[in-house]
Amino acid sequence: MFTNSFHKNDMLPLSDSLPEDVEKADQLKDEGNNHMKEENYRAAVDCYTRAIELDPNNAVYYCNRAAAQSKLNNYSEAIKDCERAIAIDPKYSKAYGRMGLALTSVNKYEEAVTSYQKALDLDPENDSYKSNLKIAEQKLRDMSSPTGTGLSFDMASLINNPAFISMAASLMQNPQVQQLMSGMMSNAIGGPAAGVGGLSDLSSLIHAGQQFAQQIQQQNPELIEQLRNHVRSRSFSGSTEEHS
Repeated sequence: MFTNSFHKNDMLPLSDSLPEDVEKADQLKDEGNNHMKEENYRAAVDCYTRAIELDPNNAVYYCNRAAAQSKLNNYSEAIKDCERAIAIDPKYSKAYGRMGLALTSVNKYEEAVTSYQKALDLDPENDSYKSNLKIAEQKLRDMSSPTGTGLSFDMASLINNPAFISMAASLMQNPQVQQLMSGMMSNAIGGPAAGVGGLSDLSSLIHAGQQFAQQIQQQNPELIEQLRNHVRSRSFSGSTEEHS
């Protein structure tokens, strides 16, 4: 999976960099790291790119540039840089970890899980990889559940979807749904005390939301599947960490 978007033609030619170029590249990396600390991510990308031009066989420069690209929401570029870093150094745990972050950001949770697992194989005590793996695994489970798209899809796209509008109008004619919505409004306006015979606490509100999601699933399972596919196919649009 780690070479899906990385081909041989993408590899910079192997060469022995001159000692002065290696030294200058390392200085540029340090400059890039300082820019990262200052949240000047575009300048960081520029520094890492110049370092790569001088020393194209250093996996650290690609991995650091991936971190900067992720901060700029350039996740596809971040993934490519992580793949380049891994091609140079297959045991570079940080490259797998940063690729996991980028993959999670574009909802590729299954691939993100694989990346984090590989990172942990190489660095078993890394708490960041452990927590990020749990997040990606939970996202993957949510995506697999019938109502797992509940908070993940683009709401603007949803409310402009004619099928959803038609389905919602139909649902609102259902007495059970009307009662459910009435209870939710009463709770929102009057607080817990207003929920007599209806919603009286937060757990009830959550349960009501689950019921509504189940109503949608029963009413139009095809739309739910479309929404799920929409999440999975979204175009390429971090955590705080030390840089090498």
